[in-house]
Amino acid sequence: MTIKLAVASDHAGLPLKEYVKDNFKAVPVEWVDLGTNSTDSVDYPDYGKKLADAVAAGHAEFGVAICGSGIGISIACNRNPKVRAAMCTDSTMARLAREHNDANIVCMGQRLTGTEIALDILKAFLETKFAGGRHTGRVEKLGNC
Repeated sequence: MTIKLAVASDHAGLPLKEYVKDNFKAVPVEWVDLGTNSTDSVDYPDYGKKLADAVAAGHAEFGVAICGSGIGISIACNRNPKVRAAMCTDSTMARLAREHNDANIVCMGQRLTGTEIALDILKAFLETKFAGGRHTGRVEKLGNC
């Protein structure tokens, strides 16, 4: 089954965004690229909002957000109460973000994440299911913070 995956970055995250789109083959993905598509300076909150809104509206099942560090765009994505964006620097964080927190957007930093690690992070994120159970009530509370 193909996963519809929205992706967005600012100018600093563009190289990693393009690398991931071109090289991720672990599971079938239909990419929805929300930009940016240039190295011209842009503001990461604008692209984080576009991505969060797309995932929250159901235009994509999951999202990938990338900026220079991954931190700023994760903060921007999490402004939407229907989004649970997780900044991940390795596959264990990605797996736990899905399993325990039902994260729907994974965030990475161009300056902090190697290309092969980024592919591993995305693979773990997409292959892990939410565990439910004791985590369900906690995740429900996140939308009310």
